[in-house]
Amino acid sequence: MYILANMVDKFTKKVRSKIMSSIKSKNTWPEKEVRSYLHRHGYRFVLHDKRLPGKPDIVLPKYKTVVEVNGCFWHGHKCKRSKLPSTNKKFWEKKINNNIRRFKKNSLSLRQKGWRVIVIWECQVKKGNIKKLDSI
Repeated sequence: MYILANMVDKFTKKVRSKIMSSIKSKNTWPEKEVRSYLHRHGYRFVLHDKRLPGKPDIVLPKYKTVVEVNGCFWHGHKCKRSKLPSTNKKFWEKKINNNIRRFKKNSLSLRQKGWRVIVIWECQVKKGNIKKLDSI
């Protein structure tokens, strides 16, 4: 364990920081695909509504429904896309567990306010399996 914790990153701190800052949290390709699907099917929505807990990705006010498009890695989905890096495992476990905890807290808060929460995983979008939105 000691060796993993002290492994040197192959990038400098500056380069690693630039790489990490380029990772998007909004308007990702899976999110755009889901929005396109909704729009083609006649749904109108609001993006990242700051008035709601967690600023959900897509809000359908008419149906009192939010759609969260979760990245498999960042939200700890149990699929091949969510494999933890072999270095700095404790950091990544903590980060992803915090993301999961925050998501559950925000989802519970939304449900308590009467909102329906639909979760679409990145791997579902990749497979073209976003039919769960047909139930809105």
